[in-house]
Amino acid sequence: MTVETSGARKRTRSTFTKAVLALAGIALFISFLSLGTWQVQRRAWKLDLIERIDQRVHAQPVAVPAPADWPRISKESHEYLPVSAQGQWLEGRSVLTQAVSELGAGFWLLTPLQQADGSQILVNRGFVPTAERKAFADRIAVAAPDASAETVAVTGLLRLSEPKGGFMRENAAAEDRWHSRDVAAIAAAKDLAQAAPFFIDQGLPGQPVAENQWPRPGMTVIQFSNTHAVYALTWYGLALMVLLAAWLVVRHERRAREEAAV
Repeated sequence: MTVETSGARKRTRSTFTKAVLALAGIALFISFLSLGTWQVQRRAWKLDLIERIDQRVHAQPVAVPAPADWPRISKESHEYLPVSAQGQWLEGRSVLTQAVSELGAGFWLLTPLQQADGSQILVNRGFVPTAERKAFADRIAVAAPDASAETVAVTGLLRLSEPKGGFMRENAAAEDRWHSRDVAAIAAAKDLAQAAPFFIDQGLPGQPVAENQWPRPGMTVIQFSNTHAVYALTWYGLALMVLLAAWLVVRHERRAREEAAV
């Protein structure tokens, strides 16, 4: 009687364990399959975004968004949009932000553009190599903070703010050290009361630029990481491994029952 009860308990525990393993396997399979399908959908979205951005970059420039339109600006609808603006430089409120470009390490020269409506737009006027930094810093130091008399026209690509700083390096506004083009922080540090929430990369792709021109405009790098296919294959591969593991378990159980019946 005791032996039969013990055997029944073992069979109960074995059945319960198998049920738990089966449920876990089903949950893992569904999860991996869902994640793989989500990555496939993300890949389709990314390819569509890349195509739209490519078409946008090569479109004719439009007038820069007015302050009333600023709340509706988003990465999906405005990033890399060719725009044009007019205004006067606020040379004395320029900043140099660290940059790494195809020409090596250096800085971006960002200068506010004072528009006729009183708003300001930060303009990335281009790349300055490290060797030229001091010369530009000295120019900024002696330049007047108010708008210059000359009205200039700027054409370039609309870019969104890069908040906080660079990789493991925070912006230090009090020390005028900038590791990213953080529009809000720069505007606050330079007392720009009506600054746009974006900046303009001056210059358009394909425009000719003099070799020794500093700052050098038109150096916007347009690239998107698209590793969704790799992730999708990884998740689908894991789902397939769950099926393979389930098949091996079932095969092992079948052989065990056959051997026990002999």
